[in-house]
Amino acid sequence: MLAARASGSAMQQQVMARWLAQQGLELAAMQPVGGGCIHRAWQLELRDGSRRFAKTNRAALLPVLEAEADGLAALQAAAGSAGSAADLPTIPEPLALAELEGEAVLLLSWLDLGGSHKQGWRELGRGLARLHRASLNSGDGRFGWHRRNFIGSGPQHNNWHCSWAEFFSEQRLVVQLQLAAEAGRAIPQAQALLEEVPHWLAAHEPEACLVHGDLWSGNAGLLHGGGGAVFDPAVYRGDREVDLAMARLFGGFPAAFFEGYQQEWPLPAGHQQRVELYNLYHLLNHANLFGGGYWHQSAACIQELLRSWS
Repeated sequence: MLAARASGSAMQQQVMARWLAQQGLELAAMQPVGGGCIHRAWQLELRDGSRRFAKTNRAALLPVLEAEADGLAALQAAAGSAGSAADLPTIPEPLALAELEGEAVLLLSWLDLGGSHKQGWRELGRGLARLHRASLNSGDGRFGWHRRNFIGSGPQHNNWHCSWAEFFSEQRLVVQLQLAAEAGRAIPQAQALLEEVPHWLAAHEPEACLVHGDLWSGNAGLLHGGGGAVFDPAVYRGDREVDLAMARLFGGFPAAFFEGYQQEWPLPAGHQQRVELYNLYHLLNHANLFGGGYWHQSAACIQELLRSWS
């Protein structure tokens, strides 16, 4: 857990126990669990038999955890306006956030993940559609978010725009392509793409839903006992299609997930063509974060978009 010290795991557990005690919680045990490539993740077992989930990282990354907590709270608020929670994805509750002895810590409610049945994925798709629709109960129709946040560990800009075409072009593609150029990895035909994107999306006028923003298969799952969950968001108000597009990337979700979404709230005409355009953002982000073959994938995607949309 907290930064490795000569005193070892016993001292680390003591630090966590003292922090939890301040919140009226008594720690019985803690153990590492899988939690992605950015943070360390922990299962916390309490004396009353319940469990919590904790993420830790160096103190400099406290803003990343703050943004995650903000996104989870926003998704929960949107779900709260929808009516029956039984019809919606479970969203972990951000319980506490702190800096402890040089480490950032985010405490969350526990998700008992482990289901894999087809009907569960179909219900998760329906639930996401309901969550998207419920989020329209708030907001003012603009695209963006009240703060910058993070896509993985990369910066995500969210300046408000009234036009989706302008938002996606300027706050998503321009930012990533500028980062690439600053790193000496300017991508051929990038400028030609940026000149075309506003025209490609001009006739597409989506509603400004609250989107998860980072909905790949590692950030969602089914729960033991039924239901599904989404977590680790990078929220903003955008075209709901971006979540469905990313759900096809990096391994993708089962077909039943998309069937369930379509049954609940069908996507508009042309959504298939926009998938690769929306996912270019994530390819570029991965290229900027990890390099390697993502540069080639990003360049190939741009070439294909210019060919297929012409």
